[in-house]
Amino acid sequence: MNPSPILIIGKNGKTGSRVEQRLQALGYATRGVSRSTDPAFDWKRPETWREAMQGTQAAYVTYQPDLAVPHAQSDIIKFAEVARDAGLRHIVLLSGRGEEGAKMAEDIVINSGLTWNIVRASWFFQNFSEGFMLQGIESGELVLPVGDTLEPFVDVDDIAEVAVAALTRSDLHNRVFELSGPRAMTFPQCMAELSQALGREVKYTRISVDEFIAALTEEGLPEEMLWLMRELFTVVLDGRNSHPVYGVEEALGRPATDFKHYLEKTMESGVWSVERLDVSA
Repeated sequence: MNPSPILIIGKNGKTGSRVEQRLQALGYATRGVSRSTDPAFDWKRPETWREAMQGTQAAYVTYQPDLAVPHAQSDIIKFAEVARDAGLRHIVLLSGRGEEGAKMAEDIVINSGLTWNIVRASWFFQNFSEGFMLQGIESGELVLPVGDTLEPFVDVDDIAEVAVAALTRSDLHNRVFELSGPRAMTFPQCMAELSQALGREVKYTRISVDEFIAALTEEGLPEEMLWLMRELFTVVLDGRNSHPVYGVEEALGRPATDFKHYLEKTMESGVWSVERLDVSA
């Protein structure tokens, strides 16, 4: 086992925290970094990158806010240059399905001269329990600007396991793993299954993209995030990713987690429990 720590960029994110936990459980040394760690890593401050990388040979990389944003490619070009100079040898990059900007960033990593893996994921199940959709589910109504587009949502735990395999198994290097869940679902279908599991209705309401962006603007979301939300709901969710893919099976030799299993384990966590909602009210 290599004694140098594995770098985790975005240690507090949905995937980064899980990747770090799994690596540590397997006995690997890790260096999880973010804007608040020492050493720090801040995508907006390239001067922080080298110190964070120093002494590491492999890295799990998540980009904030998303590889789809226009300036991501220039950042990834700089990142790859610093990584080579700092002695990094292998990069595992989290990417998104159907994002043109993300694909350009992937190509930069693939052609960087380092060994690499691309973990290209569908929308996360955990957006319903750990992300921006949680508040709507708590209130009993999820309001989004998307109708009956099918999306094969993926479990973040599956993403983390694939990333760990890519970081620790040289036989998987230099491959793209495109990840989804085993079945494609619409947002209304997800809320119907969630409602049945909870024993209370979570209504799904569709609004226009302009109404959605206007509401986010009132909440004070920065311009970059407003652009990203419009991109995600008008371009990425246009049906281009509606077919399931099988990267989880390719990397791990087992099927991807189904939405039903995600609901079961999330119910066990208590995140949607009535008791928790009463306390937070």
